[in-house]
Amino acid sequence: MINKRLLVKNLLAHNDENSFYDKKRFIAIAEKEGKAKFLKHVCALANSNPENNSFIVVGVEDEDNKIVGVDFFDDSKIQNLVNAYLDNPPKIAYENIPFPHLPEGKVVGLVTITSSGKVCALRKNIWKYYGGAVFFREGSISLPKAFDVKLEDINSEKVATIEQHARNNIELTLDGVIDFINNRHADLTSNYKVFKEQFVVCWAGNQKKVGDDMYYSRVDIELINEQVKLFYSALDEITISYNEDSFTTLEYVQLGLGKQQKYYPLEEVTITFSENGKYTINSNLVFEPPQYDKRTLHHILNTNNSLVRKLEKGLGLSPAEKEDLNHLSDTYLICYLNGFEEAKDQMEKARVILKKIDKRVHLSLKEALRVLRKVRYS
Repeated sequence: MINKRLLVKNLLAHNDENSFYDKKRFIAIAEKEGKAKFLKHVCALANSNPENNSFIVVGVEDEDNKIVGVDFFDDSKIQNLVNAYLDNPPKIAYENIPFPHLPEGKVVGLVTITSSGKVCALRKNIWKYYGGAVFFREGSISLPKAFDVKLEDINSEKVATIEQHARNNIELTLDGVIDFINNRHADLTSNYKVFKEQFVVCWAGNQKKVGDDMYYSRVDIELINEQVKLFYSALDEITISYNEDSFTTLEYVQLGLGKQQKYYPLEEVTITFSENGKYTINSNLVFEPPQYDKRTLHHILNTNNSLVRKLEKGLGLSPAEKEDLNHLSDTYLICYLNGFEEAKDQMEKARVILKKIDKRVHLSLKEALRVLRKVRYS
């Protein structure tokens, strides 16, 4: 098993950006330009590495390799995005790697790209890139190539050495379990489970028992062997179940208008462990969004937009408007789920404005956008 934190350190310590490795301060696949650039780099890295993995490390300063981190990103449908825009798409995985010095909720993103062994190309136009374009890495740059397009294996030995140096061991695993339980989550209820005598999953959160069911909030779940954060949410609640072969989470999202709030199942994720030291992660979106009267939602959307405009202008809010602000994230999300497409753009706009004004509402907007992202790419 590869310790992904060690892998990131090895990539940063021993390599400048090159034909099998790229680094980014952040990626913005929610925006057309950011999505296009991400797909370009994935295409180029896949074509330049037909026989080995290639990587994008996210959350690192370009100038000095300083690890600054990014928000936890749990888009399990990112493969769907790659499949939709690329011919001969590579297999792609986005993993969240915790580093001890980063603030709570911040991680390093590790994108692992595994080529199909065939030439990868853009399937259709996106931003300024045309359908049919083929990209390769030339040094640290992803460039289009229109002639003499062929795949060459030049990096397999280098990447195999880097991955070998990042292999896990018992000491690293034990250190990871102790750090998770005693240091990072000393104020929460923590637990762990060993699967197949090889894998250790740790989880922590605030417990709440309802009937026979145990719910967790402020949840953090990690696969310690590989130093991969499997789930993190400061707001939403989940249930956890497991047997000798698998570990399953069912995430719930709280939605409603005003005080009429209800928990809705969002996504079920099951990690199945095998005797051969491998595991698979399967996610199933089970979300059925609540439906409301369109006229009511149109009024709520206009009210929310008016609130955002007042915040943008630095105007004060009345007590009633402050109460509406508390429900801004949920109501915008409900509007979008009921067909009001503009609500997403307004959420992005409000998130930027509220970052310095109201941290709690800003956090709830980030969580709502996370839910929206899952639903859109399902």
